[in-house]
Amino acid sequence: MVDKKSLSERDICSKFITPAIQKAGWNIQTQVLEEVSFTDGKIYVRGKLTARGERKRADYLLYYQDNPIAIIEAKDNKHSVRAGIQQALNYARILDIPSVFSSNGDGFIFHDRTVTDESIETELPLDAFPSPEVLWLKYKHYKGIVTPEGEKIAMQKYFSDGSGRKPRYYQQIAINRTVEAIANGQNRILLVMATGTGKTYTAFQIIHRLWKSGAKKRILFLADRNALIDQTKRGDFKHFKDKMTVVKNRMIDKSYEIYLALYQGLSGADEEANAYKQFSPDFFDLIIIDECHRGSAKEDSAWREILTYFGKATHVGLTATPKETKETSNTEYFGEPVYTYSLKQGIDDGFLAPYKVVRIALNVDAEGYRPEQGKTDKDGNAIEDRIYNRKDFDRSLVIDERTDTVAKKVTEYLKGFDRFAKTIIFCVDIDHAERMRNAIARHNADLVAENYKYVMQITGDNDEGKRELDNFINPEEKYPVIATTSELMTTGVDAQTCKVIVLDANINSMTKFKQIVGRGTRINEEFNKLYFTILDFRNATDNFADPDFDGDPLRVKPITEDVDLTTVTAEEEQEEQPIIDDITGDEIIIAPPKVREPSGHEEYQKRPKQYVNGVDVSVLVSRELYFDHNGKPITTSLKDYTKSIIQQNFASLDDFLLTWNNAVKKEAIIKELQEQGVMVEALYEAVDKQVDLFDLICHVAYDQPPLTRKERANNVKKRNYFTKYGDQARKVLETLLDKYADEGVENIESIEVLRVKPFDEYGSPIEIISEFGSKQKYLEAVKELENELYRKA
Repeated sequence: MVDKKSLSERDICSKFITPAIQKAGWNIQTQVLEEVSFTDGKIYVRGKLTARGERKRADYLLYYQDNPIAIIEAKDNKHSVRAGIQQALNYARILDIPSVFSSNGDGFIFHDRTVTDESIETELPLDAFPSPEVLWLKYKHYKGIVTPEGEKIAMQKYFSDGSGRKPRYYQQIAINRTVEAIANGQNRILLVMATGTGKTYTAFQIIHRLWKSGAKKRILFLADRNALIDQTKRGDFKHFKDKMTVVKNRMIDKSYEIYLALYQGLSGADEEANAYKQFSPDFFDLIIIDECHRGSAKEDSAWREILTYFGKATHVGLTATPKETKETSNTEYFGEPVYTYSLKQGIDDGFLAPYKVVRIALNVDAEGYRPEQGKTDKDGNAIEDRIYNRKDFDRSLVIDERTDTVAKKVTEYLKGFDRFAKTIIFCVDIDHAERMRNAIARHNADLVAENYKYVMQITGDNDEGKRELDNFINPEEKYPVIATTSELMTTGVDAQTCKVIVLDANINSMTKFKQIVGRGTRINEEFNKLYFTILDFRNATDNFADPDFDGDPLRVKPITEDVDLTTVTAEEEQEEQPIIDDITGDEIIIAPPKVREPSGHEEYQKRPKQYVNGVDVSVLVSRELYFDHNGKPITTSLKDYTKSIIQQNFASLDDFLLTWNNAVKKEAIIKELQEQGVMVEALYEAVDKQVDLFDLICHVAYDQPPLTRKERANNVKKRNYFTKYGDQARKVLETLLDKYADEGVENIESIEVLRVKPFDEYGSPIEIISEFGSKQKYLEAVKELENELYRKA
C-alpha cells in the first residue's frame, strides 16, 4: 500500500487526480491541460537588467471544445482536501471559469460559482468527479447561453494556423464574452483593452468564430488610419485570404464577405462621397469599430452616420481609452464594457512593459519667459511683453535654445542608455517635429554622418518620413532610430522595440496621453525590449496620477451634482461642452471674464508663430519618478516609501535581522520584498556606495550605518574563519567571498555559480562539492559564510 503522505504533488496528480478525471469521461489528450501557465510573469528592472516574476499557473484546466470550463488546484496529501480552494477561486475569477475544484488525492472540494445557496461548496469522493456534459451545462448557465444557436456559436473553435499560437487568457475572455453576448441577442458591445494587448488579433478571432459558425455572414472592420488598415490586412486578418477586400477610392464590390475600410473612405461632405450608401442598410450583420473612442461615439460625427445607416447590424467597439465626457460617451452608445483589461493588469501579468519616468523641468517652462524690453523675433518683429509658458512654446513662440536643450538632454540620456534604442519624440506640431529632427541631427552628427536616417521626421505631410514608418516599427531594421512626430504616430503604430518616449508636446487629454504611452508598452524579448522610459519635458506625466490610467474607465457623464470646475479635465474645458442646470434644465452659460488686453494684442493674434533666439535655457531640475507595485506614483521620498514598506513587514530591526539570518536563501527575501513593492533598483541607483540590499534596508528603515560589500567581505577575511577547511575548499570560499563583494549575496547562493570563471579552475561542480564532503555540507558552508558576512549585524 502506497503511503500517500510521502508522495509529491506531482505523484498525487498522476496517481489519483488524473485517473479520477479520466474515469469521469474526460479525454486527457483533448480536454485536459496540466500545469498551465496563463501569465508571463511581471517584469522587474534593475538598471538595464530585467527579470521576470513567477507566472500564475493552474494545475489543471478542463476544456469543452475551446472553452475552459473548470479548474483544479492540486496539493500533496500532507494538506487537506480543501487547502487549494482559495487559490483556485482566485484563478477562476481571473480566467472567468464557473466550476472550481481543490484536491489532495483523497477526493475533491467542488465550488460551484453558478449557485447562491448552501450547495455552493460540496465534498466529492474521488470516483464522483463530474462529467464534461455536467460541467458544460454549468458553464452555459453561468454564461446565460440558452438557445441552440447560442450554443453553436459558443462551441465554434478558434482559428489555428498550425503554428501553435493561441489566444492569451484575457483575449479568450474578451472573445468568449463578445460572442456569448451576441449569441444572447446583444447588438452593441464594447471591449476595453490596453494598447499592446492584441485588440486586432482578438477582433480577428471574434469575426472568425461568428463567421464560421454562420452567425454573421458579412462583416465590416472600420478604422480611421491607413496604417491601421494596412497592419490589419497584412497581419492577423491575412488568413481570410480571398474572402476579404479593402475598400479603396470609394469603389464598392459586393462579392466579398469581409470588408476593411477607413471611415473617411466611406463618408464625406456631400452625398456623392457617402460611398457606404452603395450598400443596402442590411448588407452587413457585424461591424467592428477599431479605436472607437476617436469619433464614432459622438452623436453628430460623420462616422456615427455610418453606424446609424447600418443600425440593424451588431456593432462591436474596440478601444484602449473609452471616451467619457459630458457629450461624448462610448458607454452611452455601446453600453458598459463586456470586458476590461487594463494597462495595470497587463504589466502585473507580464504581457506589457513596465516603465520609468524621468521628468526634466527647463527654467523657461517652470519660471516662464518674459522678453526683455525691445526684444524682437528673428524677422525683426516686436515680441509682445508678457510672460510665456509651456503652452506657448512651439505653438505661438519658438525659442531656438529650448529646442536645442531638449535635443541635447535626449542625446545625453541615449548616450548613457543605448544610442540605438528606438525613440519617438512627440512634438507640438509638424514645424516643431521638423526643427527637433534638425537639433537631434546636430547633436548626433557622428551617427547621422554614418546614416542620415538615424533621425527622421515622420509626420503626415512628409512623404520621405512616412515611407520610413514601416522600417521604424520593424525590429529587424536598424534605421531610423529616432522618429520626431506630432500626430501621425500617436495611435495604431505597433512599435514593439520602442524603448524611449520623449514628451515635448502639451498633452491635455487623458485619451491622447494613454495612446502615446501605449507606443512603449509592447514587449519584444528577442530584441531585449522589456521596459521603456518616458522623458517628460512638459510635465505630462501628471496624468499618471489619474485613476483612469490605473483602474476602470472613469465615467464623467452625466453630471448629477455641483462640479468644481477647477477639477474638470483640460479635455472637457477644450471641448466647451454645455453644462445643464439640474433644476431648471437650462444651459448654464460660462463666459470668460472680459479683460482689457495689452496694447497691440489684436495685431499679435493675427501674426503667425514667432521665432526667437539668444534666450538662456537650462535644466532647472531633472528627477526620476517611481511607481509602486500597484502602478501608483510614489509621492513621498524613496527613503520614506521604502521605510514604510519594511516597517509594515518587520516590526523592529531585530525582527528583520532574525528573518534575514534564518532564511535558507537570501534571494527569497529579496524577491518577496520586491513583490511587496520595495524599489530595489531605485535604491541601488540612489546610493553611490557598493552596498548590499541588506545594508540599504537597515540604513533606510532603521538608520543603521551601511557597510559596502567589500567592507563586509574584508571583515570575514580578517576573522580568519576559513582555517577549519582544506586548501581547495578554502580557495572556493574565498572566491565566493570575492564574488559577493562584486555582485551581491544572490549570486553566491546558487550551485550554478560553480560553473563560471574562476571556479572552473578548481574543477567541475561535482569535484568542487566533493572537497566539502557532500552537497549538503557545501550548502551548509555557504550558509555559514553568509552568517559570517552578516555576523556584526
